[in-house]
Amino acid sequence: MKTTKTYAGIPKEYGSAEKAKVVLLPVPYDGTSTWGKGADKGPEAFLEASDNMETYDIETDSEVYKEGIYLADAINDFATPETMVNAVHKMVKEYIKRNKLVTMVGGEHSISIGAIRAFNECFDDLTVLQLDAHTDLRKEYNGTKYNHACAMYEANETTNLVQVGIRSMDHTETLVMDKDKVFFAHEMVSDDFWMDSALDLMTDNVYITFDLDALDPSIMPSTGTPEPGGLFWYETLDFLKRVFEEKNVVGFDIVELCPNNVDRSSDFLAAKLYYKMLSYKFLKETEYGEEGFDSGKSDYKKSVNQLDDFDE
Repeated sequence: MKTTKTYAGIPKEYGSAEKAKVVLLPVPYDGTSTWGKGADKGPEAFLEASDNMETYDIETDSEVYKEGIYLADAINDFATPETMVNAVHKMVKEYIKRNKLVTMVGGEHSISIGAIRAFNECFDDLTVLQLDAHTDLRKEYNGTKYNHACAMYEANETTNLVQVGIRSMDHTETLVMDKDKVFFAHEMVSDDFWMDSALDLMTDNVYITFDLDALDPSIMPSTGTPEPGGLFWYETLDFLKRVFEEKNVVGFDIVELCPNNVDRSSDFLAAKLYYKMLSYKFLKETEYGEEGFDSGKSDYKKSVNQLDDFDE
């Protein structure tokens, strides 16, 4: 997927690699999924939906694309799951070094392994906030530790992992998970303060990995492994807005969109979710001015400056 267009059809002045604050990396990978196939078509469907999306956000009264969003060429080094992870890691780290807000769209959840590894190398005391129906904490699955079922194992070992929306897992995963940092969907229903509790567990620097099956299949049917009892649109936005307001979100990904030709609403939801997350990220800048936004990025700039030894 080599692209010559801009994200969401925005004017080229806002889509150049040099001036854009945001980089969007498509990763059309579906090499280890075990049930519903089609996540490799997710980035294309996401981008097509984005082309038909209004770029004015009513809630934030903003047009966040004017911050600059560069649509990079898709990563497509998929010889093995490991080469995919290494390719993602290298490219994400390169853009972090360029002081970009790096975002990704997948693709199955294993693409997050390389991105989280890069962010963890560049930011001190990193929290990974995982919104997901599944824990993804297997150490190895189907002969590889880079399987989508293992997407969070490394993050659980090396970062502060907070898991939200969980409602499906293997019993073996209970042996490695930190239950104090897991928000199970059946408990969230009756807990009016789960958002506060989740935020209290996070450090200042947060990377968000959003598996779309975290959402209820009534609003997001197009995923490889839909699970009943998921999050709904406005409670999800309420939570994300608070995370962006109260923490320094250093990057994020959206994964596991498996488009189908019958119902395109899931494609559009994914596109809208991405744009909402960007709108929340840059809301601080419009509310508090450059000084407030820059102060929130101090750790980011410090970590980027420490990457002088990165091999271009």
